[in-house]
Amino acid sequence: MKEKSRQDAEAAFVLHSHPFRETSLIVEAFSRDHGRIGLVARGARRPKSSLRSVLLPFQPILLSWSGRGELRTLIRAEWLGGYVPLKGQALICGFYLNELVLKLLARDDPHEQLFSIYDATLAALAAGESQPSVLRRFEIGLLRELGYAVVLDHEVEHGMPVARERDYIYVVEHGPVASNGMPGNGVKLSGQALIDMQSGIFTSEATLRQSKALMRTLINYYLGNQVLHTRQLLRDLQEL
Repeated sequence: MKEKSRQDAEAAFVLHSHPFRETSLIVEAFSRDHGRIGLVARGARRPKSSLRSVLLPFQPILLSWSGRGELRTLIRAEWLGGYVPLKGQALICGFYLNELVLKLLARDDPHEQLFSIYDATLAALAAGESQPSVLRRFEIGLLRELGYAVVLDHEVEHGMPVARERDYIYVVEHGPVASNGMPGNGVKLSGQALIDMQSGIFTSEATLRQSKALMRTLINYYLGNQVLHTRQLLRDLQEL
């Protein structure tokens, strides 16, 4: 059965856009039912185009498009409302989310649950919630939704539940193993940090520090040779 060549009123967010020819844009969008899609927005750069104020990051929109190729043709874009703008460092965090989705999610790979996680994460950033906590929850949710096992609740060699008083070494593509006081080839984590991460609780400084180290290691591994430019920008801002 062939995929429909036209989709109407699909909930979406713009991840990125860049100029195309004299008056158009190439738009990378994250849609609820079709995943990441590429669209040609013809005439969107014209001064009087109604698309100019709609095809912006972080605002919920409805997109209609046609075509089946790598790049579809945008037919219509409508603002859904309910948009709270991101400001300051929260805005940079939003661009970090977009860069992660762009580089880790293949086109035309639907992930409705990830779309909901992304939407909720933007709302949390706009509400002023703790940015490190919000980013760690999103990173864990993203990797899990994309099929990368992020084991946090049990020790993988023997299947025993993580004990909060023990130390573990997290081995990429494997999971936590008991460290037994010996250094290992992976990220060292306390059992308490693993339990906190599994529960989505990031109130402890130790958990924040260890979870950041773990997620950076995992994301770097799955990115391969791709560089996250927004991560460096966030690092530079924190050093000012």
